[in-house]
Amino acid sequence: MNILLDTHIALWAVIDSPKLSTYARNLILDPRNSIWVSAVSVWEIAIKHSLQRGDMPISGEMAVRYFRAAGYLLLPIEVEHAAAVETLPLYHNDPFDRLLIAQARVASIYLLTNDTQIVRYKDLVNLL
Repeated sequence: MNILLDTHIALWAVIDSPKLSTYARNLILDPRNSIWVSAVSVWEIAIKHSLQRGDMPISGEMAVRYFRAAGYLLLPIEVEHAAAVETLPLYHNDPFDRLLIAQARVASIYLLTNDTQIVRYKDLVNLL
């Protein structure tokens, strides 16, 4: 199965956070699954880390290294992904999350999240 990790899930996985559920951990570690991290997540991490608010423990550069070391596949942002954002209902205003949802939808890939706002898109994207 192809699984796209929401930003916080990707971070929790690489820093081995106790916030990562057993269910999510098992999906990520299952060798039958292809785990994807989007350029959107790296962009979000880089921006939030540069703001030095304390809620982003690693830089975008570090995140890329960790994601590659973990064997995650990196999903680029395509123009089709960006265009698909406008077709999404406005359940959620976060531009990073909206682009992740659009990517999952366009690529027909499962999105792994625990964000209750993203879950509202369950009719438009396959959520885990």
